[in-house]
Amino acid sequence: MIAGIVLARHATLATRKLVYFEDLSVGMTETLSKTIASSDVVGFAQLTGDRNPIHLSEHFAAKTQFGKRIAHGLYTAGLISAVLGTRLPGPGAVYISQTLNFRAPVKIGDRVDVTVTVAELIPERQRARLACSCKVGEEIVLDGEAWVKVPSAAKSKRPLPRL
Repeated sequence: MIAGIVLARHATLATRKLVYFEDLSVGMTETLSKTIASSDVVGFAQLTGDRNPIHLSEHFAAKTQFGKRIAHGLYTAGLISAVLGTRLPGPGAVYISQTLNFRAPVKIGDRVDVTVTVAELIPERQRARLACSCKVGEEIVLDGEAWVKVPSAAKSKRPLPRL
């Protein structure tokens, strides 16, 4: 557990520190769980300047359709980035694109379970398409897919950094 984030590793990745394109296979999965704290939302608002009161004011949020404060959608999406940059594919991977479908709000205190799964590999371009989803309980609150470029062991001149 790292700063309130729980990472679960797919069995084939548990013993590996570095993941190169050649190590990937369709179906590989990583998960992360994070309980959203008020301080997370306040910190995100400070970093981005998005001070929408639906995220910061209980009084304001109580009068909305959600009834209470909700986390920024991009904060939830950022949890996907945490998996991509540290676990699957991990260090050295470069984000190419991300689609996001916001399906339901994430409220303060919700536990978000993020799952990233390798859906497709394009060896000639060292690209991986990853299916991404975030759930609160059994409800999907966000889903989409990411494309990343993954370093190749065959083409690498030096090892990737260790976490």
